[in-house]
Amino acid sequence: MKVSQFLRQYEQGIREFPQIKLQSVDLAKSVLVALDLHGSKLIGINFNRAFLTKSNFTHSQLNWSDFTYAKLSEAIFNYADLTKANLTGAFMVRSQFIKSQLSGANLSHGNLAKSDLTEAILCGASAYRINLRGANMMKSNLNWSNFQEARLSGANMRESSGYQANFTRSFMKEVNLSKSNLSEANLYGARLSGANFQEANLQGANLREARLCKVNLRGADLRGANLQGADLEKADLTEAILDKTNLSQTNLSGVNLDKTNLNNSFLERAILPETLHRIINFEVNNNFNYSSLI
Repeated sequence: MKVSQFLRQYEQGIREFPQIKLQSVDLAKSVLVALDLHGSKLIGINFNRAFLTKSNFTHSQLNWSDFTYAKLSEAIFNYADLTKANLTGAFMVRSQFIKSQLSGANLSHGNLAKSDLTEAILCGASAYRINLRGANMMKSNLNWSNFQEARLSGANMRESSGYQANFTRSFMKEVNLSKSNLSEANLYGARLSGANFQEANLQGANLREARLCKVNLRGADLRGANLQGADLEKADLTEAILDKTNLSQTNLSGVNLDKTNLNNSFLERAILPETLHRIINFEVNNNFNYSSLI
């Protein structure tokens, strides 16, 4: 379909355009509210600053498309292919990206608060300073993605995978990351108070200077992780594995270490729970298992 024909039909009140082809056309700044474009081929299309509120792009091909600063609240992108798409600064509050493909996409400065990204694939995506407060990202694939300084407070990221993902200085208060894979992820300086990491894989993760007050790390695997200077006050580390974990200068006051494995961990200048402080001289500790003392 030619773009002129498409726009003319829209002006006539038609909103349903399933499976149309509009590749590499320029629709920047267009007002196209409540469109139904499911199953369409829209590769390389330019929707820069367009108004597309409540539009449906389910199963559409949107590779290399441009949605920079577009208005996309309550839009539907379920199962859509947005590989390498540019969504910088787009307003996508309460939108749906269930099982969508966003590998290599640019979502920096976008607003996806309370959106649904269940099982979405964001491998290598750029999401610098994105807003995902209260979003559902359960079982999403975030491997090698960049969420530096992102806002993820209250997000559900249960069973997600963020291998080598970058969450440096992100705001992640009360985020649910239970049973997630964050091995070798960078969470330096992240705000994670009240977060749920139960049974999460944090092997080799960088949590240096992270705020982890009252976090749930029950059964979490922190082998080889770096928590130097982190604040873990009143955290729950029951049955956590901290073998060869760097806990130097870490605040562990009020921490629950029931059945926690601290073998070969580094505790130099750490602030320890009172009961543990009385038992060990952490400056010479090289092989210690807290579970042996309870």
